[in-house]
Amino acid sequence: MAFTMILAILLCAFCLQANAALDNSFDAYYSYLWGGDHFSINPERTEVQLKFDNSSGAGFSSKSNYASGLFHIKMKIPRNKSGGIVPNFYLMGLPIGGDASKPHFEVDFEFLGSTGRLQTNVYNNDTGGREQKFKLWFDPSADYHIYKILWNPSNIVFYVDNIPIRVFKNNVPGVLYPNQPMHIEASIWNAQFAGKVDWSKSPFYTYYTDFGFYGCPGNNMAACASEKFFWNRYKELNPEQKQKMAYYRKHYMTYDYCAQSATRKTECAYNNV
Repeated sequence: MAFTMILAILLCAFCLQANAALDNSFDAYYSYLWGGDHFSINPERTEVQLKFDNSSGAGFSSKSNYASGLFHIKMKIPRNKSGGIVPNFYLMGLPIGGDASKPHFEVDFEFLGSTGRLQTNVYNNDTGGREQKFKLWFDPSADYHIYKILWNPSNIVFYVDNIPIRVFKNNVPGVLYPNQPMHIEASIWNAQFAGKVDWSKSPFYTYYTDFGFYGCPGNNMAACASEKFFWNRYKELNPEQKQKMAYYRKHYMTYDYCAQSATRKTECAYNNV
């Protein structure tokens, strides 16, 4: 009985830690990065609008680097249907503004246009090439949805509305794993890999809200790997999560670099769960 009570108390404490109230205002974690008048924020500082037209896009970034965390945001992409535009939310290992001499790590959510195609990717100080693409099971322009990245010493997990859709594990000999501090960026811009922009439908607007997240700020990777941070205890999906991920990948994933002989990489033999 005593053991059961102690276990219940520990589980309760864990739940309280994982669900502690966050400050969801933009200014608590983020600051304007680029775009001039294409960046705007509501008076309450709780919703950001990024505008994209043929003159500019816009973006914002976290104020700090982080060395592990459970990062999320709510996002609504443009209602105007077009290719070419790239609304996104991602972790970036380069200093803000970019520096090609520094290690290049990224963990990406990128929309390929505004038609509901979502791409995930991982850069391990290289050119990436680890794309997995999904045709989402909802219209991401109709309402806000949650996009979440877990990054800890064991694995990276991508979630959409708290459904795991991809895992990248830190368990492959000879394969680098993101091991440098990263900051968060979000923006809207255009790229050829996302298709052709229909400028007759511009301007395009992406919206962000729910800015709070859990992360270990700073550049000390060893300290931020501690299991005192609840997100570092997530070492593997549980059976229910694995089953759910398998279902959504089977029905909604449209491209997997691991399924193509020309793009398949070493980690593909280890990352299937």
